[in-house]
Amino acid sequence: MKNRLTMLALCCSVTGGAAWAQGNVNAAPLAPTQNKPNIVYILLDDQRYDAFGFINPRITTPHMDEIARNGTWFKNAFVTTSLSSPSRASILTGMYVHNHGVSDNNPSDLSRLHYFPEKLRDAGYQTAFFGKWHFGGADKTAKAGFDRWVGLLGQGDYYPINMFGEQAMLNIDGRLTPQKGYITDELTDYALDWLNQTDKNKPFMIYLSHKGVHADFYPAVRDKGKLASVNFPLPDTWADTDANYAGKPMWVRNQRNSWHGVDYPYNKKMDLQQFQRDYYETLIGVDNSVGKVHAWLKQRGLDKNTIIMVMGDNGFMFGEHGLIDKRAAYEESMRVPLIASGPGFAKGQVVEDVVANIDIAPTLLDAAGIAKPTNYDGESFLGLGTQRKNMPPRKDYFVYEYFWEYNFPYTPTTLAIRTPEFKYIQYYGVWDKEELYNIAKDPQEKNNLIDATDKKTIDTKIALRKKLFESLKDHNGANIIPYNERNSQGMVFRHQPEGKKLADFPAEWLRGNNPRDKYSGVIPDEYHKEQASEKVFASFEKTERLVAEMLKQRQE
Repeated sequence: MKNRLTMLALCCSVTGGAAWAQGNVNAAPLAPTQNKPNIVYILLDDQRYDAFGFINPRITTPHMDEIARNGTWFKNAFVTTSLSSPSRASILTGMYVHNHGVSDNNPSDLSRLHYFPEKLRDAGYQTAFFGKWHFGGADKTAKAGFDRWVGLLGQGDYYPINMFGEQAMLNIDGRLTPQKGYITDELTDYALDWLNQTDKNKPFMIYLSHKGVHADFYPAVRDKGKLASVNFPLPDTWADTDANYAGKPMWVRNQRNSWHGVDYPYNKKMDLQQFQRDYYETLIGVDNSVGKVHAWLKQRGLDKNTIIMVMGDNGFMFGEHGLIDKRAAYEESMRVPLIASGPGFAKGQVVEDVVANIDIAPTLLDAAGIAKPTNYDGESFLGLGTQRKNMPPRKDYFVYEYFWEYNFPYTPTTLAIRTPEFKYIQYYGVWDKEELYNIAKDPQEKNNLIDATDKKTIDTKIALRKKLFESLKDHNGANIIPYNERNSQGMVFRHQPEGKKLADFPAEWLRGNNPRDKYSGVIPDEYHKEQASEKVFASFEKTERLVAEMLKQRQE
């Protein structure tokens, strides 16, 4: 079986811009109440900040490139938590995790949360959601502020086979309906079908939330092999050398031999070149989806009065510091792509200012002429790069928070603050080093300054520690570490390479490559759980066979 990662188990350099004035005064909305712009928000899963053709010449993303070329590329866009559920909750609520409470990918209480599409609908917008919701365990019930709902169950499935080898289903307005084909195409068709039925006298907002490019990376059959001859460079910090880990916390090097490390990625011996080819071939399908939606707008003359925004929910590491996936506070994990065009966005501009996922909700409400709710932590960035005179005051820093998950226990609770010049990282509940980087001079985060003895660095460290602590207070003024109920041991397996000494972990956690019980760590504990684990493993084998058969049919 080819190297893949499981959809069950995973949920799953640039300097900062100019400093902004601080404050919390709401600016007057940009858009007039009449002739409100339509809004198309397209969210990709785990798209790296540099996964655009105009940045990476080894790949092609012509449709996203067109939006960036004719609109605004936000060069320094970030998420405040690099994990699917918390990040998506921050996008929809405008709040940090420590305020919205969705701390990981496990079920959580959503009863007190409200989402920006609700306010758009109250203001007369037609609203629709298509794709991956994936937080709070609400996939079968959520219709939060949307007139139309076509949702995936959990992570969803690229092809119509779910993780148990059964028919994959979609939640369509509360009714479970069989998935018919490749999910990127199917979601796009549902979105275009809804757009064709909208009332032309009312503005619309669609939230198109793709599964792509989350692992397992399954490209559309038509795209499989398009990058077969492309080789992608590995990062400077990929190799297991003392130089690469000088000054780094111990947990980082130790994570190399784990589900999220390059020595045992997803409990396999993986070809990191093919891993990236699969990723970028899967991205081709999502770029085509962006192109189809954009073409629909242009064909009807709606592109001039429609905001189209494309963003990633998390970053993704391809071997930086010996890691893959996300969660860490390193740049490749927390940085995301963000492009936008339409009313309020400059044409052909590159904006250096830092923006974050907590800013999406206030920005889109601002565009619709709706005042920012008082509980939002983010601020509108509508008008950055233009001559907007009533620009809402913004901060020149943000805080980052990731809370330890028993599902994937290798990354500790991580709290960080990033300014245009520095990033400070501390860890909670682990005996290890802090980190301090001069991002402006050291974008690859190679030189940890935490133990430097010069006065300027010491003063910076002290100031950032204090600012981080104060900024992580919730709306009640408290600093609280959230956690969810545990129901399994998590993905704890490690590999025992011949002749190599490992840290002293339990012998019962050691495995070979691609063990058949590899998914047992995220299946809730029960008597005879090994049967459920075997069923999930067999399901992925079944999906591989399906894709192989489709490829063979295409070739014939």
